[in-house]
Amino acid sequence: MVPEITPLTTKAVSGSPYQLDKSQTLKASTALLKHIKSEAKRKEAVSNTKNLLADPAADSSDEADSNTVDPIWLVVTTKKHIADQKRLKPGKIILPHSLNNIPTTSICLFTADPQRTFKDAIANPSFSSELSARITRILGIAKLKARYKSFESRRQLLAEHDVFLADARIITLLPNLLGKTFYRSSSKRPIPVNLEPYKSRPKNPTSGERLPVAKPSKAQSTPPRSVAEPAQIAHEIQRTLSCAQVYLSPAATTSVRVGLASLTPEQVAENVEVVVSEMVDRFITNKWRNVRAIHIKGPNTMALPVWLADELWVDEADVLEEEEAKQRLEAGKQRGKRKEREGETHAVEGRNNQKKQKTVDEGFSAEMKERREKLRKQKQEIRDEVAEETRRGEGGQKVKNLRKGKAIISGI
Repeated sequence: MVPEITPLTTKAVSGSPYQLDKSQTLKASTALLKHIKSEAKRKEAVSNTKNLLADPAADSSDEADSNTVDPIWLVVTTKKHIADQKRLKPGKIILPHSLNNIPTTSICLFTADPQRTFKDAIANPSFSSELSARITRILGIAKLKARYKSFESRRQLLAEHDVFLADARIITLLPNLLGKTFYRSSSKRPIPVNLEPYKSRPKNPTSGERLPVAKPSKAQSTPPRSVAEPAQIAHEIQRTLSCAQVYLSPAATTSVRVGLASLTPEQVAENVEVVVSEMVDRFITNKWRNVRAIHIKGPNTMALPVWLADELWVDEADVLEEEEAKQRLEAGKQRGKRKEREGETHAVEGRNNQKKQKTVDEGFSAEMKERREKLRKQKQEIRDEVAEETRRGEGGQKVKNLRKGKAIISGI
């Protein structure tokens, strides 16, 4: 008897199938968090080592459960590439449950020069004292270039802080200054934050619409970099810390950090729903039609499905008939054979050219060898004549003439 096959995921009962089922999202979140916590307990029991990240004031039975900081990743797989090129600036999605609200989080801020202006703004009484205590280092571009040239110094800087923020105006300069130490993965990649004052655009008196800001002409000198008010800087930093970063690249898979193992399943499910909704609306072309699968996973776990598409194509025009598919496959094979033949022809021509060049080189070498042998014989003959005339004691003028001829031959 054939066993009954149960689907991996459940679709929404009412409405369009192109939406998340809340029960399925909560089910996957619960199972994933339970597995991460049980695996942490098992490893702690086997290794007999204490969790250094745990809160000493917490109950010992809950240490491994409530204080772990393992990230939860949302993996979105699309049918076509989500972007046409790699983007350095990430997209931001505000989460209902922030991932960077831990009071002990250490923040490093990269700013434009001069950095003293930003330090004064953060030290201002109107700046949030709770947030300023978490910003443990502020580095300007000049100081970053001078102090962190070596690989070891960059690694040390990466290990000293949990979150790195950067002025949005200098974010494109950081890859050359920080290197692959920071940009190998997206876990601690600098996050852009707006630190310049808000630009107020004048309104049209008749329609009431905002007018575009006039750009400065090339003849004008570059204005100095302005700094926002301390309260505005604090607001922008808080807003950035509460966002999920979406790094887009020309690929069919995109991962976004949406939770921590210390959150509840309900909180993780809410973050997943918000991120999926925003990604489909803002970043994915063709919306849900281009989504193939949605999973959540931990750093060392299998991916649990949240939503799976029923079809593998975006549009019906992408599906080829059997005869057309065979024709395209055959055409591809013919192109491959033609390129292979062209490659063989170029290889044969290259070998023939090498043989011709070798023959020319050999002929040239034989000619030079013959010429050197002829000069050697002429020199020897002149030496013999000079020696014979000197021995016979004949006139000195003849000897001088012979020596002059020897010098001429030597210069040839």
